[in-house]
Amino acid sequence: MPSYVEIAVNLPQVSGGFHYHLPPEMEGRVAPGHLVEVPFGKQRVQGVVLRAVAEPAVAETRAVLELIDPEVVLTLPQLALVEYLSESTLAPLSACISLMLPAGLNQMADVCYQISNQYSGISQQWKTGSRQPMTAAQKRLLDELGRRGPLLGRQIDHALPHLDWRAASRLLIRRGLILTNSVLPPPSVQPKSVHTAQLACPPQAIESHLPNLGRAGTKALARRQVIMRFLQRETGPVDVSWVYAESGGNLADLRFLAERGLVSLGESQVWRDPLASLDFLPLDPPQLTKEQASAWEAIRSGMQAAAAGRFVPPFLLHGVTGSGKTEIYLQAVAEAIHSGRQAIILVPEIALTPQTVRRFLSRFLGQVGLVHSGLSAGERYDTWRRARLGQLGVVVGPRSALFTPMPALGLIVVDECHDDSYYQGEGLPYYHARQAAVAYARLAGAVCLLGSATPDLVSRFQANQGSYQSLHLPERILAHRQAVQAQMERLALQGQPSRYRPLENQAETADLPPVSIVDMRLELKAGNRSIFSRALQQALRRVLDNKQQAILFLNRRGMATYVFCRDCGQSLLCPRCDTPLTYHNSFIPQGVLSLAGAPGLKTNASPQTRQGAALTCHHCGYQRKMPKSCPSCGSAHIRQYGTGTERVEAAVQEMFPQARTLRWDYETTRKKGAHDLILSHFITQRADVLIGTQMLAKGLDLPLVTLVGVVLADVGLNLPDYHAAERTFQVLTQVAGRAGRSPLGGEVILQTFQPDHYVIQAAAGHDYAGFYARELEHRRQLGYPPFNQLVRLEFRHVRSSQAESAAKELAAQIDSWLETSGRRATQLIGPVPCFYARLNGLYRWQIILRGPDPASLLRGRQLANWRIEVNPPNLL
Repeated sequence: MPSYVEIAVNLPQVSGGFHYHLPPEMEGRVAPGHLVEVPFGKQRVQGVVLRAVAEPAVAETRAVLELIDPEVVLTLPQLALVEYLSESTLAPLSACISLMLPAGLNQMADVCYQISNQYSGISQQWKTGSRQPMTAAQKRLLDELGRRGPLLGRQIDHALPHLDWRAASRLLIRRGLILTNSVLPPPSVQPKSVHTAQLACPPQAIESHLPNLGRAGTKALARRQVIMRFLQRETGPVDVSWVYAESGGNLADLRFLAERGLVSLGESQVWRDPLASLDFLPLDPPQLTKEQASAWEAIRSGMQAAAAGRFVPPFLLHGVTGSGKTEIYLQAVAEAIHSGRQAIILVPEIALTPQTVRRFLSRFLGQVGLVHSGLSAGERYDTWRRARLGQLGVVVGPRSALFTPMPALGLIVVDECHDDSYYQGEGLPYYHARQAAVAYARLAGAVCLLGSATPDLVSRFQANQGSYQSLHLPERILAHRQAVQAQMERLALQGQPSRYRPLENQAETADLPPVSIVDMRLELKAGNRSIFSRALQQALRRVLDNKQQAILFLNRRGMATYVFCRDCGQSLLCPRCDTPLTYHNSFIPQGVLSLAGAPGLKTNASPQTRQGAALTCHHCGYQRKMPKSCPSCGSAHIRQYGTGTERVEAAVQEMFPQARTLRWDYETTRKKGAHDLILSHFITQRADVLIGTQMLAKGLDLPLVTLVGVVLADVGLNLPDYHAAERTFQVLTQVAGRAGRSPLGGEVILQTFQPDHYVIQAAAGHDYAGFYARELEHRRQLGYPPFNQLVRLEFRHVRSSQAESAAKELAAQIDSWLETSGRRATQLIGPVPCFYARLNGLYRWQIILRGPDPASLLRGRQLANWRIEVNPPNLL
């Protein structure tokens, strides 16, 4: 009797499992978690084995075709996590499985399109016959295939992103102009092998062979003699590239030696390790303070209980900025590794990984892996393989690192757990890594540790209700006494009083930096038209005079946030998104450090030099040149308004020409390694002022920063979204925490047009408790999380009327479901256009469900073409 298995197939929008049987040659070789190839309809597709089944649900099953990887690709806890994610996010199983497979290994079946051999004759009949003419979309598709040859569907998607080419292709396929066939590409990543050379003769016999390796006096003889002596010193196979570098030899020389039995050539697998060239200093763990020790003791007890098989609720570690949370993480990882288990450390942004990875490498040399989207496919694949084999004790990275296969997972840390970067909103499944981490730890029998200086309201509420274990670190622990003294000497501050004060156990502490609120309305009344208040100008001047460093924070990119005609009032909008275009200017003022060429390169361009000025849409990437006149009325009175990071940088250069500036935003960090390069430039004092967006607010430790200036604290505060106040408070509090991390002390200046707003006041006072109490009551009154759950349904279409019609039709259907099921506590809000009503050429309408469990109303229902998000971080 054959064995039966349930398999989740890797096809978009296909959910659930399907039953197959194992052919005799696969009996005993296939287990839950294996990656296989199976038939599905007329296609061959990848799939992952979910479980063995005693009896299939269908009378006739089809056979598994191939075992792609002899090792399981998903652990049993990962399989359980897949089913949890599918259930909680209403996403297909295949979409959840794709999170856990490295790029290149995970392949999806596709369709290959090509023009038929009869194209010329058929198209001529079409043109001369009575049939309807070709549409523009059909012509573009045929032109693309004619120009490039056969293409996969995903390649056509990329080439024709705003065209419904699939609908256009159907008639072309029926008429015989286009031929199609299903294909399943093989995995595109493989283990990396290098050619090696090794001595094949006894070392004592080398000298007798050396004179006979070529004609006397030739370069070839000299090269081969050097090769032999080099291999004599090596104890095993050596990468031939090392041999070439040492001797100047080549493959012909090695083959010459191999033919004479002196050298053996072979191949060896090597790991592609992105951390191989990362510099770090080994560090011993410091002695913990009483508060740290108390928090650590609770966590250690939890880890021991989890190792014994008991369930441990998540820990919420609420510590002010600089309170030593990372040291707690390091202690927890050491405990996990010591007990034979593994750990995952999540950080919200790639920007944080270099600094975080160095901290962990300094303690766990050779046991740290790095995972993020900026690595090559080979690097990610090899880190995934090493983790699967149990060769890594800890993996660090943003949300994707959560899905690294750890056979003995004992700890998951979510640093800066409040951050919205943990939410995936770009494609299925739409999930929040914080909730996924909590669920994964429970399923794996591990401990989950959430850390933040500004915990999100839902997590704080869970801790107050007892669902999470609450831990608190209220004191800044900025350094130990020896480190403080070293800093004082390095900064030439001997004899000056330190801003630190003794705490305990050789630790020193300091107060959180003082925060000043500047009312920009009064600045305007006083005649100051600059984007910098007088207080911020004076503070910047002091920093530069004292050879210190400053951060200027603004949550906007570009030179100007919109372009406006003063005569007719027309604002220049993206033709695909109906959102204002942002003015960008690619000039590099004198004193700005360029990262495009040699590190630290200065240009001689004047601050007024402008090259490549363009208007850009930050949603879809559309670009156009800055017009000289208004496209609507022809007026020359068209100007850029608003403030972006580029304009802040230009203003600093104009006011302080001697200042060396660095900009840290999306535009400057697109290249691999850019985050680490910018950070290292600033830490080594190759720049005086760092100007950036939200990346600056995410846990960076910059000890020489004495000033943080928030250019406009109001940004985002008035958006029509229930998270707007919380998000603004968090980012202001976090960016303020970058100041005052050295004996130099520090200060923070918040510029705002709403100085009396409770969010601004709470952030300036570092008053998390006050903000939490007020915002929680506001949420209670409105019925938003944590008091209710939300589901957001969004429909997109190229025609506004179609989007509106589909939204109203589904709203009526949902209303009927609510009435039928008697869900009086669940409210339907909408349908309405989204705040950003049109993006990427698609009109957007949304429906919100609010209630105790609105997701359960939709579970199992077919809602094709609808984007469904459960508890999304925003409703825009």
